[in-house]
Amino acid sequence: MTKLKRNEELEITIDRMAFGGKGIGKIKTEQGELVVFVPNTIPGQRVLCRVAKSRKRHAETKLMEVLERSKDEVSTPYQPISGAPYATLPIEMQEAYKHDTTKELLRRVGGIVDPEAAFDTFISSPSHWHYRNKMEYAFAAIRYDLETEEELDEFALGFKHRGTWWMVENLDADSGLFDAKVENKLKEIRKYCENTGLPPWHAPKREGFFRYLTVRKSYAEDKVLFNLVTTDHNLKKFDMQEFTELLKTLFGERVAGLIHTVNNDQGDRVQPLDGSSRLVFGKDHITEVLSGLSFDIKMESFFQTNPKSAEKLYAKAIDYLTETTEDGDHIFDLFCGTGTISQLVAQKLPKAAVVGVDIEESAIDDARSAAHSNGIKNATFYAADVGKFIREHPEYENKIDAVILDPPRGGIAPKSLQKIININADTVVYISCNPATWARDVNTLAEAGYALKKYSLVDQFPHTSHIEAVSVFKKD
Repeated sequence: MTKLKRNEELEITIDRMAFGGKGIGKIKTEQGELVVFVPNTIPGQRVLCRVAKSRKRHAETKLMEVLERSKDEVSTPYQPISGAPYATLPIEMQEAYKHDTTKELLRRVGGIVDPEAAFDTFISSPSHWHYRNKMEYAFAAIRYDLETEEELDEFALGFKHRGTWWMVENLDADSGLFDAKVENKLKEIRKYCENTGLPPWHAPKREGFFRYLTVRKSYAEDKVLFNLVTTDHNLKKFDMQEFTELLKTLFGERVAGLIHTVNNDQGDRVQPLDGSSRLVFGKDHITEVLSGLSFDIKMESFFQTNPKSAEKLYAKAIDYLTETTEDGDHIFDLFCGTGTISQLVAQKLPKAAVVGVDIEESAIDDARSAAHSNGIKNATFYAADVGKFIREHPEYENKIDAVILDPPRGGIAPKSLQKIININADTVVYISCNPATWARDVNTLAEAGYALKKYSLVDQFPHTSHIEAVSVFKKD
């Protein structure tokens, strides 16, 4: 087949969907049909895309613009954003696509001949809108105008325009994903910052003052925590106290605190590799309640983005665990983060010995603090690389009854997974935020004698392509 050229633009109709939100279309060539993958598209759409990678039989592209909507799409009252590409697709259709494409992935990559046989249930998000507890808004000196489709040299605050890193679409109204009261006032924050005369970040030039505004929300307290990220260029000209008063005026007692982070890094990230943060006002954390347990969450802490859906995910994982595990057993919670599921398991099985391990020291500090506050005494936490921890603690070999895995999106390194297998636990409960790496590990676990008994899919991120899986394996 004739290969397409990199950066070549195509108009194509999306016929079906593959895992991960990639729409699939075809174009005709002299040698036959060429398969084209376009992320964040819906069957029935006519789209403009740009070739990123080209092979003889298929091409990977970037979505540039939706030219014609699908007949399945519906209107919403929210401002469209690139981060919610399926917001116009009915939730039932979103869930059906996620179920079908994950099942196909499990068959193709996981080696499960009949994925439906082990399927337990699809768990919908309790809220389809306004479910997120954290959002990052970017400042930019280049604004993309949605109506004119122009790049303008103007002060912007909102979300990066689809497929770009240098320009931002202003968020002028509620996106439907985060806190409506915050997002409806974002334009006033933008106006204030613009009126200071200090410049927003100019990504191509790698210069400017304003970089990000991150907001974290507690549903339990109905409080919001702000982090203003700037460079230190002309910092003395910015009145931080006046900005604090602006937030108080806009949001009143809902303001839990304001943090200021100095980030002079050239790279495009909120948390600087070389920088500093200080508390300007209020508290440096919010408190969230999950399944009756309280967690103090700092701005940089990892915590489930959709807490109400996370409650359902963890409940299912604990159901799988307690079906095969006795109170009094030894349980490993690996990649435990802030120890949420460790504490829930310890609460459910008060005689069990729960050991949580994660490489992030700050997360483990938060886990220990939360366990103390919640009165959890049968959970112990270690800050260590999972693979290294297992190697350095051979005393646990053949003494662990169950292992809980909740790895990051990149999945488990093959060597680490083999060390986990060598623990020889009877039960493995695997929570995955990336079914692609989960399916790969399903295959590896099967080869090691662990059979997939049940799995459920959990929709933690409506209107996106993301889906999570929770599964239980038993050693044959």
